[in-house]
Amino acid sequence: MRRFLSGAAALIVAASLCSVISLSSSARPAEATALPTASLTSQGYWTFGANAHVGAFGSTGYGANNPINRLNGHIVGGTATSTGGGYWMVGTDGGVFSYGDAQFYGSTGNIHLNRPVVGMTATSDNRGYWFVASDGGVFAYGNSPFMGSMGGQKLNQPIVGMAATPSGGGYWLVASDGGIFAYGDAKFYGSTGSLKLNKPIVGMTSTPSGGGYWLVASDGGGVLLR
Repeated sequence: MRRFLSGAAALIVAASLCSVISLSSSARPAEATALPTASLTSQGYWTFGANAHVGAFGSTGYGANNPINRLNGHIVGGTATSTGGGYWMVGTDGGVFSYGDAQFYGSTGNIHLNRPVVGMTATSDNRGYWFVASDGGVFAYGNSPFMGSMGGQKLNQPIVGMAATPSGGGYWLVASDGGIFAYGDAKFYGSTGSLKLNKPIVGMTSTPSGGGYWLVASDGGGVLLR
C-alpha cells in the first residue's frame, strides 16, 4: 500500500519514529544541516549538521557532543541508540563519531572508498552499525551482520540511505529515485523506482514493526510503503 504524506507531515513522521534519515553526499552543506534522527524510546530528536553541529529537541537523553575541530568529510548521517542515551554520526569518508552510550566499533576513515558514504543505521541492541556508500557498498561493524550490497552492480540512481529491520537481521537500501533493495529479513514492500518524483528521495526509515517503511524526498514529501 502506498500512502503519501506531504511537506511537514512527512518530516514529523520521520522525526518522531525514525532511527536514521540520511542525505546524499551530493547535497549542499546548507541542505545537510537539517537531518532529523530520533530514538524510538525518546520523545524528541536530534538534528545533525554537515559541520557536525548537533541540535537536541524534546526529551532527548543525550544532547551534546564534543566539538570536532577538523573533518575529513562532512557529516551525512546519524543514528541514535535505542536507549536515547547517545548517537553516532558518520562522514562521507566513513569516519564514525560516537557520543553518550554509543560505542565505537570501527570505521573506513583510513580506507580509500570508491564512492562516498551517504548514511548509516544501527542494530537494535546498540552493539553494531552499518553504513552505505552511494554505489551501494555496505560496511558492517560490531555485531551487525553483512547481508549483501549493491556494490559493483549497475544502479539507475545512487543510493542515498539505509534502514535496519527492528530485529537487526536485515536492512534496506534506498536510491534517489526511490528504488529499494532488501537484504536479510528485510522484506520488499514496494518502491517509487518506476514513478516520476517531484524531488529526489533523500532518506528512509522502517516502521516500528518492520512491516513497512517511509521514504522522504528533498521537498519534504513522503510515502509509506507496506
